Amino acid sequence: MATTYRTCPRTGLQFDLDADKLMRWNAVAGVLWLLVGGITALLVILTRWPAIKLLPADQFYLILTAHGIDMLILWIIYFEMAVLYFASSTLLRCRLATPKVAWLGFWLMAIGGIVTNVAIFQGESSVMFTSYVPMQAAPHFYLGIILFAVGALIGCGVFFGTLVIAKREKTYTGSLPLVTFGALTAAIIAVFTILSGAAILIPTFLWSVGLIKEVDPQLYRMIWWALGHSSQQINVAAHVSIWYLIAAVVFGAKPLSEKVSRFAFLLYILFLQLASAHHLLSDPGMSAEWKVLNTSYFMYFAVLASMIHGFTVPGAIEAAQRKKGFTNGLFEWLRKAPWGNPLFSGMFISLVGFGFLGGISGVVLGTEQINMLMHNTFYVPGHFHTTVVVGTTLAFMSITYLLVPTLFRREMMFPKLCQIQPYLYGLSMCVLGLVMMGAGTLGVSRRHWDMAFSGAPFQYEWPGAAYLMMGLTGIFGVIAVIGGGLWIFLVVWSLLFGKKLDGGPISDKPTPIPDQTAAAAASHAGSEEHIGVPGTVVLAMTLLVCFVLYYFVNWKYLSEVWGLS
Repeated sequence: MATTYRTCPRTGLQFDLDADKLMRWNAVAGVLWLLVGGITALLVILTRWPAIKLLPADQFYLILTAHGIDMLILWIIYFEMAVLYFASSTLLRCRLATPKVAWLGFWLMAIGGIVTNVAIFQGESSVMFTSYVPMQAAPHFYLGIILFAVGALIGCGVFFGTLVIAKREKTYTGSLPLVTFGALTAAIIAVFTILSGAAILIPTFLWSVGLIKEVDPQLYRMIWWALGHSSQQINVAAHVSIWYLIAAVVFGAKPLSEKVSRFAFLLYILFLQLASAHHLLSDPGMSAEWKVLNTSYFMYFAVLASMIHGFTVPGAIEAAQRKKGFTNGLFEWLRKAPWGNPLFSGMFISLVGFGFLGGISGVVLGTEQINMLMHNTFYVPGHFHTTVVVGTTLAFMSITYLLVPTLFRREMMFPKLCQIQPYLYGLSMCVLGLVMMGAGTLGVSRRHWDMAFSGAPFQYEWPGAAYLMMGLTGIFGVIAVIGGGLWIFLVVWSLLFGKKLDGGPISDKPTPIPDQTAAAAASHAGSEEHIGVPGTVVLAMTLLVCFVLYYFVNWKYLSEVWGLS
């Protein structure tokens, strides 16, 4: 079958036209789900804000279920499918394996997402994101997630097939580019995640239609978290790959040591799934040995991987900047970075927010003793929002400032608003995560729609600081929703009305990568020659000091509980 390629004249990136169309459809579908998720986010925030308390309990749990499914699964995995096709077909300058099968995957995901949302909004499936049994949703709630998962599994298969074609047809030489290697990591974790989901959601679906008498709740929780937590690790591998991609495109940066960066991705595959145990640390059905082994040993290998990436990405940027002559002091390289370019500013806020807020809070949640302070409090969604939202969603938003002109061939509209958007969204989301974690540390519950328990015979008197934190959650939550809405507006408006750009020359076979282009930087394999990165070392040591101090404070909180015994 003949394959047609288009070479972008601005970046040198080459798109197989089949992959080009699939990437666009997957990205647009992701943005549509983000829109639904954003509307539900606003409703959730305005209900948890004690001064407003918008929705009654039944509607709140319905909307919270939709928010979790649409944001954590549908928006992110659709966008990740576009990333997988980009990292394989585009970066390797290769035809996409079996485009028709890829379209089957896309439509299964679309049907599954719609079916699950129909089940939720019909009002019989307010089981929230975790859908713990013995709570039972409507059968089509589970069926939709299963269909979506099968579609995503097909997409991963097409990605693997494309890598095989690229290797066989020698469209690249040497090792896989690091960005593609990171995407490969995400796809491998995705396969594990989807199979875990199938192992527990298929029996749960059969239970919901009456073919199975019961599903063991203990077994459900353990296997479900192999889906629930590992699905967030697909996101980590994907957004770290995007960090490397943006560093390469904006600065021409190469990793400090490609072998070390690849090793860090490998650690994700081996150990990230085992970190799922930190969601079960308060579960009486799990043995202490199992909990300690998974969280106190195996989880730290996954943390080590993120720390490596958190050092090598800014380190690569610093090395590239110092080569260009920004060598004065520790931080001239950072001061002179293109902060007005949303591609870079969004990525850097994503990196710092993910490391300082998501990383530190994740390790604290994964410590068995301290976990008892935060388990099932508002701290947990605070942690999620600093990892999945500041880390993943903001990184995905940043890369669209490259993809809209390159992939969709449209100029971004309202450049000043484009510059503001990553700061508005990223910084408000960082503060939102902090105040949510603050409220959780004071004991505010994770999912109760009314923290005041108004109307209950015995009321709990929260300290004023808890109400302050929840009020700030409302304020910064609304600002973050405005920032997310601004991104959707900018992307959609640019796609509809942006100036049409030249798509570039069409050819019937892959062409060599042009030198000194974004394509050459993004698909380069190899490490930076030795250049000192003292600024990055200082940033890394600052992270370590923040972690130690925060860890100490939480043990101090825990020591105040011991008096109860």
